[in-house]
Amino acid sequence: MTAALLVGLFGVAGALLRFAADSWFAQQAARQAEAGNGARHWPWATLLVNVVGCFVIGAAAGVTGGLGLAGEWQTALATGLAGGLTTFSSWTTATVRLISEARYGAAAVNVTANLALGVAAAAAGMAVTG
Repeated sequence: MTAALLVGLFGVAGALLRFAADSWFAQQAARQAEAGNGARHWPWATLLVNVVGCFVIGAAAGVTGGLGLAGEWQTALATGLAGGLTTFSSWTTATVRLISEARYGAAAVNVTANLALGVAAAAAGMAVTG
């Protein structure tokens, strides 16, 4: 029961952090639009939360093992915090949106950036805590 409670609490925290990132980037885009900047949509918030989440999940094992914490803390960080923070569905939807706008290069950059930076962040998280 403790693991489920921790996953739930950390999941809420991750989801709220994702909401904050989405809101901040949407506010910045609205300001640019008001200023007459014709900048096109780019899924920065999704990239940010996915890369941070990859770092968190990579670091979870080392942090919990290095601190001698019980396994439920690793589960809470990996499944709860990283799971609530990251978003595969938003990433894929943003990619489809870019393709539907005929922004093929931007879609390719979005896929490549999420994969490459995500793998690098997970490796960095493991290296820092391992």
